[in-house]
Amino acid sequence: MFNGKRILGFIPARGGSKGIKRKNICELCGKPLIAYTIEAAKESKYIDWIIVSTDDYMIAEIAVKYGAAVPFIRPSILASDESKIIDAVIFSIKKLCDKGEMFDTLVLLQPTQPLRTTKDIDDAISKYFEHGEKSLVSVCEARDNPLLLRRIDGEGVMHHYENKSSTVRRQDMEKIYRVNGCVYINDVAELSADTSFNDNTIPFIMERNHSIDIDEEEDFWIAERYLVQIKANS
Repeated sequence: MFNGKRILGFIPARGGSKGIKRKNICELCGKPLIAYTIEAAKESKYIDWIIVSTDDYMIAEIAVKYGAAVPFIRPSILASDESKIIDAVIFSIKKLCDKGEMFDTLVLLQPTQPLRTTKDIDDAISKYFEHGEKSLVSVCEARDNPLLLRRIDGEGVMHHYENKSSTVRRQDMEKIYRVNGCVYINDVAELSADTSFNDNTIPFIMERNHSIDIDEEEDFWIAERYLVQIKANS
């Protein structure tokens, strides 16, 4: 709870995956991937309740083992490759309301960012409330500036991605940030089917090494190296 506002930690974790099979429960340094997000959320000073929204009974069992609640199974119609997270969020909030569980603030934590820390979560929540409870999205500095990006047309000719010269020195380029998928915070009362979490307005800047997103096999290897280093330094 923060300033009397009840906060829901929401972890979406469907069983299917376009890339790595059953990615959300693949092992990373001896634990299922989703466990890192659950454990970070559990240590938060502000999150009142953590639920995992899943259509998969094995994921549900693992989520409960690591301390999250799975009050209901997500319908398969809300867990396809075409499904939007906002639809699962609205479904879950309605189900919780029906059970008498009311929340003011949603903290959405995707399970594919295992290096996001409890401090990242709590600092993001603090910033959200300091800025008048608008909407917040975590970002990190982008590696590639759009000035260095190119597109290739149908005839194989390369063009600037942005209609600007790239002759500027790299050190003089404006800092550019990308949405890293680690933390999204919204006022529950403002959520609708048209809500786009990536369009949240308040930026919460995170370290790039906390922003690793597990999307490909290579990402597991990178995350493992960081986790081994963190353990060695602790």
